[in-house]
Amino acid sequence: MATPPIKFGILGCADIARKVSRAIILSPNSTLYAVGSRSVEKAAKFAKENGFPETAKVYGSYDAVLDDPDVDAVYIPLPTSLHIKWAVLAAQKKKHLLLEKPVALNVGELDAILEACESSGVQIMDATMWMHHPRTAKMREFLSDNSMFGELKTMHSCFTFAANKDFLENDIRVKPDLDALGALGDVGWYCTRSILWAADFELPKSVLALRGTVFNSSGVILACSASLLWEDGKTATFHCSFLSNLTMDVTVVGTNGTLHFHDFVIPFEERNASFSTSVKSGFAELVTGWEPKPSQHTVTTELPQEALMVTEFSRLVGGIKFGNAKPEKKWPMLSRKTQLVLDAVKASIERGYETVEVMN
Repeated sequence: MATPPIKFGILGCADIARKVSRAIILSPNSTLYAVGSRSVEKAAKFAKENGFPETAKVYGSYDAVLDDPDVDAVYIPLPTSLHIKWAVLAAQKKKHLLLEKPVALNVGELDAILEACESSGVQIMDATMWMHHPRTAKMREFLSDNSMFGELKTMHSCFTFAANKDFLENDIRVKPDLDALGALGDVGWYCTRSILWAADFELPKSVLALRGTVFNSSGVILACSASLLWEDGKTATFHCSFLSNLTMDVTVVGTNGTLHFHDFVIPFEERNASFSTSVKSGFAELVTGWEPKPSQHTVTTELPQEALMVTEFSRLVGGIKFGNAKPEKKWPMLSRKTQLVLDAVKASIERGYETVEVMN
């Protein structure tokens, strides 16, 4: 017999919550149950505009969502500075957590959140949607094929977008009291995650932020770059920015093969995502071209990646609620490793671009 859908409550009415609300509707094992905002009018407007069922609960506070005994899980898209308070409180109220990234301002805050989740036996997952696209699993197959890809040598990741004047002046991501990590925490989170994913989540030995970090007048990062070094000599670089044209590139280079994908955070199309691979590439005669040429691969999906994320999260929650399953520890581990690297990059910048060891 099929288990009942997981009932979601949403804390806040951020723009990204509109996308995740749609994902919860599309997911076959979840349902929109409640939304809370600092005003009941704002919550009611959000529910009406985003397809909530008429029976959904609308609350004028975040506490009311957490106090509702029928809410199984909460999605938290609040500013990063508020995560420590509301994520810990949600866990203490036995609510499973789908937490927007960056998950915390630093690993110390994240550890407090993870400890609360572990104590309450609740699942936590960060909302890094591209991890759940079937393309990601398909690319992993290529990277794991020793004859095709070989030994990993270097990785490069870039996520930028050209924010408008209003964003650069008013968005929470440029406010030191709301999202103090700025571009490093927002777009840099994705760059860091893509590099760790390519390295099979082996942490680098050290991180060095590259000179040229751009700050706003409040000291929040608008653009930055970093290099990463592993014990075995492999390397990575990334660049993240609110000041450059929309770019979402990842390159992974091995001794035998190379992987490229150009829309890693949000695919160009919702139902199709591509990547290219090169294997044992060389030059054509007279060095007039490549031989063999790179090959293109397209992966289709019935559900968008954010709905697949919600589906997997709800499956894990359902296993805990209706079965004897324990929370899946993979997801908090991935969040923590990503946060550790962000912390090291931030420390390198603050120390005048010194090399910083990554401490697990």
